[in-house]
Amino acid sequence: MIKVGFIKIVALMLLVSSAAHAQKVKYKDIFGLLKTKQYEAAEPFLRKYLKENDDNPNAFLYMGIIAHEKSAKEDILRNTAKTISQMDTAIYFYTKAYQTITEKELKRNDEYYELYNRRDLRTGEFGVKLSDVQFDIQKKLEGLRERIDRLKMVKHYFVLADSLYKKSNALYRSIQKTYPGEKEFYLRADDKLLSSLTALAVRYDSAVKAFDTYKGGLATLGKVGYNQVMVPREITDFKNEGSAAADFYKNELEVWDYRKFADKSKIVIEKEILPMNKHLVEYDIEINKLRDKLAKDSVSVRSDLTALIDKLLMTQLKKFDKDPLPMEVFSLKMAELEYRSTLIEHKKQSDSTNVHQQLERTTRELRYLSKLDSIAGKLNGENIEAKAEDYTYFITNTYNNSIVLKSYVSTLKDFAEREKKQLDKKLTRRNEALRWLVQLPDSIPLFTDAKRSKFKPLSIIDEKYTAGLYYKDSLNAEGYFYSITPTRVPDIKIKFAVDKTCFKQSGLPAAKSLTFSDANGQIYFVLMYSEKANKENKYTATLAKIYRSDGLAWSTNYQLAFVPKELMFKQDTGELTIKADALESIVDKNGKMVIR
Repeated sequence: MIKVGFIKIVALMLLVSSAAHAQKVKYKDIFGLLKTKQYEAAEPFLRKYLKENDDNPNAFLYMGIIAHEKSAKEDILRNTAKTISQMDTAIYFYTKAYQTITEKELKRNDEYYELYNRRDLRTGEFGVKLSDVQFDIQKKLEGLRERIDRLKMVKHYFVLADSLYKKSNALYRSIQKTYPGEKEFYLRADDKLLSSLTALAVRYDSAVKAFDTYKGGLATLGKVGYNQVMVPREITDFKNEGSAAADFYKNELEVWDYRKFADKSKIVIEKEILPMNKHLVEYDIEINKLRDKLAKDSVSVRSDLTALIDKLLMTQLKKFDKDPLPMEVFSLKMAELEYRSTLIEHKKQSDSTNVHQQLERTTRELRYLSKLDSIAGKLNGENIEAKAEDYTYFITNTYNNSIVLKSYVSTLKDFAEREKKQLDKKLTRRNEALRWLVQLPDSIPLFTDAKRSKFKPLSIIDEKYTAGLYYKDSLNAEGYFYSITPTRVPDIKIKFAVDKTCFKQSGLPAAKSLTFSDANGQIYFVLMYSEKANKENKYTATLAKIYRSDGLAWSTNYQLAFVPKELMFKQDTGELTIKADALESIVDKNGKMVIR
């Protein structure tokens, strides 16, 4: 059956083709194609026929059907104008058919209207009624006109949705281009950005509403090859997401959720950024108040600074910027106030003669100054102008502009460097003062390599006392004992005679000493001896007994049979034992050697 039908169609095509080369195309030849719905093959012949014959109602009808069929195959969104043009053509020919098909036409050419052949319910006979034909054509005309209106509405909202989304995308890309990254996007936020974000949300919402209206109209057109579903994607990476365009012709329509981005960003800006900017200015004002207090009243504000520290503000800033410029500025200002407060505190203690306290104060001053110098140096080396772009509100309301801020930082850096040079010299003097006792007109070294000094320490007991040899000249030596005080002015100052022959300056390398003091620091013994034996194979030694209250009790020279290593004192008898392993010598409270 299929093979036979195909042969008939081919034969008909050949017949029509043959007729096409003749002078006139016969309608009955074309109708063979129309009847079998070979509209694409029949259309060129039908058009040629109608150019030569403008009085065939059936030709008008089929020309309308062909245009109607072609409109249904067109892409309604990409080829909307062509689709409507086809429907207009169909309306034109349907109208002409409606106007020209009569009872006479139906009776004369009933075989051309077989598609309207119906059984008459009253008579039971098959036939074609004019009313049926007219009703069908009228229905087609109404449907086409209504479809054109719907299609225009659908295309309008489709274009509107696409256009509004493109505008949303363009606005987002404009915002994205304005800021180097998410940090700058938030920190540089202002009223203009908030307005842009509001506009972005409105445009996106309008695009979504237009798309929903488009979808609603699309459903009334039946099967048209489109069934888009809008799939919003959240923007989680401001710099790398949100700029890609959307293809509204795709069924799975991926769009960026600009509304969600705008709302989220506005909340952060309005609830965090703008209040934080105001807080930064207020915080700077509070620091300035402390500076005024320090300058006006000459009082330390270090305790006030501790109370002023706002960890919450720091945490908020760190959320957006790992190294925020305002916090560096605050740290710089507070470091200056700490240093100046320390100077004021120390000024009230300047009458102290305690060398340790003087050194401690200088060290503390240098510590605070080094902190100031470090912060100022870091800031001075940074591109303040670039960093200031993120903090326009703060800079404008505190320093007017970044140039003034940069000058302020540079000034503090220069100040810190000048102060540091002076403090370094002062610290050197303080450290040097710890190394000497002052006994005018002399200074006694508290270290062993004082080559130019006439005082040669043999014993230095940290922060208690020192003992050694004093040389008037290379041949004349005296023993000395001085207490070491915090002021470096000794309150025990003793010189005593020693064996001059043994302790002349040439014998100094062999000179040693042992010392002893009781627990209360009231009694002291100083034993000076030579490690070099004399001709009698004895070791010369001088022992001095000293009282804190009464000074030198006595000093006595001895010839020991051993090199002493230890002194032991008996409080109850007042005897001093000079020991060296198993050997020992005992001296009574008056300095006489005890023979036992």
